[in-house]
Amino acid sequence: MSKKVTLIATAAMGLEAIVGKEVKALGYEDIQIENGRVVFEADVSAIPRANLWLRTADRVKLLVGKFKATSFDELFENTKALPWETFIEEDGEFPVVGKSVKSKLYSVPDCQSIVKKAIVERLKVKHGIDSWLKETGAFYRVEVAIHKDEALLTIDTSGSGLHKRGYRVGQGEAPLKETLAAALVQITNWTPDQPFVDPFCGSGTIAIEAALIGQNIAPGFNREFASENWSFIPQKVWDDAFQEAEDSANYDQPLQIFGSDIDPDLIEIAKKNAMEAGLGELITWKQMQMSDFKPKQENGYLVSNPPYGERMGEREEVEEMYRNLGTIMRDHPSWSVYILTSHEGFEKLYGKPATKKRKLFNGFIKTDYYQYFGRKPKSKPDNGKGFGF
Repeated sequence: MSKKVTLIATAAMGLEAIVGKEVKALGYEDIQIENGRVVFEADVSAIPRANLWLRTADRVKLLVGKFKATSFDELFENTKALPWETFIEEDGEFPVVGKSVKSKLYSVPDCQSIVKKAIVERLKVKHGIDSWLKETGAFYRVEVAIHKDEALLTIDTSGSGLHKRGYRVGQGEAPLKETLAAALVQITNWTPDQPFVDPFCGSGTIAIEAALIGQNIAPGFNREFASENWSFIPQKVWDDAFQEAEDSANYDQPLQIFGSDIDPDLIEIAKKNAMEAGLGELITWKQMQMSDFKPKQENGYLVSNPPYGERMGEREEVEEMYRNLGTIMRDHPSWSVYILTSHEGFEKLYGKPATKKRKLFNGFIKTDYYQYFGRKPKSKPDNGKGFGF
C-alpha cells in the first residue's frame, strides 16, 4: 500500500533531535524537528516500523489535519471537512481527548464534544449510516490539541506509551523511563564490543536498553499497538515489519554489560526484567557498593542515573557518593563517564568539569547529563580481564 500519511513522533523535551535521528535511520527523509515532536511524511508501512523501532519517542500519532480555530463553529466545520472515513471504519471506537494552550477555545470538554460530534456526522454520511454509530470495533484515540488558536487533529497509533516495552515486571521507587534510558545510551559513543557499566542500576533499565541497542533488537518487539487492528493498514504490512525486526536482530553479538546496586531487592528485580526482555544471562548483575567498583579493562563506558539527593537527609550521602565516583574514575582515564543528575554541584563534587553537558528532563525534574569523554588507550584493551568484582 503506497498511501502517504503524515506522522508525529512525540518526544520529551530535549530528546527531539535524538528522535529525529532515529526517524532518519529508518529511512524517512522528509522530517521536521519541532518542540516536543518530530513530524515526517511516509508510506503507511511507517506506522508499524516507527512503533517497533523508535527507542526514544513517546508515541507515534497520525496527523489527520490542522487548521485555525477561533470559534466553535470553525472547529466543528473544519473537523467535519477532514477525511475521517479514510482511517476510522464504521464500527470504530473513537474517544476524543484534548488540550488547549493560549487559545480562544480554552474549554477542553467543549472542544472534545464538538470534535466528536463533527466526526460522527462525517462518518455517518460517508459510511451511509442513519442511526447511531456502534463503536464496537477497533480503537482509535483521537486528540484535539489547540495551541495559539491552531488545532491539530491526530489519532494515536501506539496505544500504551512507547516507553512500555513489556519487560518491566518490577521497578524501584523512582524508575527511569525506558525511552530516556535509551536516549542516555544513544547520546554516548558506546559500541557493543566495549564494556558498559551502570553502578547505580536500580531495576536495570539503562543496562537493559543498552543490551537491546547492542543486539539491535527492536524495542517494541514484545508488545502490541493500537493500530495493529486498523483495517486501512494491511496485515501484510505488520507481518513485514515484525519480520524485518526479527531479521535485523543480532542475537549472536557478545556483550559486556554490567549492572550493580547496593540494594539486593533491586538486583533481583533487574534480573527478572532482563529475563522478561529475553536477555537472559547477557547482562551481569551484582549487589555491591559503587565504591567497590574497580574496572580492569580499558576504554569502557559508565552510564548511570544515580540518586540526586533531593530528599531530606540524603544529600550528604549522595554528595559523598559523587566524590567517590570521581576518585575511582580518575584512575581510569580511558573510560567515558555519563551521569544524569539534578544536583547542580555535581562537577565540583566529581572533581572535574564535564567535557559536555546536556539539559534533559527526567519526568518533571530538570536535570543535566554530564558527559566525560575517555582518553583512548594506546594499546588495545584486554577484553578477557573482566570488570574486577
